[in-house]
Amino acid sequence: MARFVIGPDVALRLATTSAKISPADKMMAPTLMRSQLLSMLYGEVARGVLDRKAADTALAYLQTLKLRFLGDRTLQRHAWTVAEQLAWPDTYHAEYIALTKLQADAFVTLDKELEELVKNIVPVVPIEQLLDVTAQR
Repeated sequence: MARFVIGPDVALRLATTSAKISPADKMMAPTLMRSQLLSMLYGEVARGVLDRKAADTALAYLQTLKLRFLGDRTLQRHAWTVAEQLAWPDTYHAEYIALTKLQADAFVTLDKELEELVKNIVPVVPIEQLLDVTAQR
């Protein structure tokens, strides 16, 4: 069983494709992801990429994921340190990296620039590692 921290880009991709996730793996994210996903889906609808029904379907899918949300003081302290270390202007990405350092085996993101920035801090794996290969046959 592997433990993955997933970025909001990954969660959105999973939701809009209704991907089947490997049941053996555990996924987690900082609590801020809930607001990020809602905002991302709203933006997709506003830009005409998705219609409201597709966004509602994506939100319903996300609620079925066994995704653990975390956001305690320890995570906040570590996120602050990560943001300082990388000289980031805020702590949003840092929360994902800190959570990976604290509780996960790897971070999953579709953002290649972010991956490049953090690959020496935490292991980064492709989204395919989350997928249930038996469901794809």
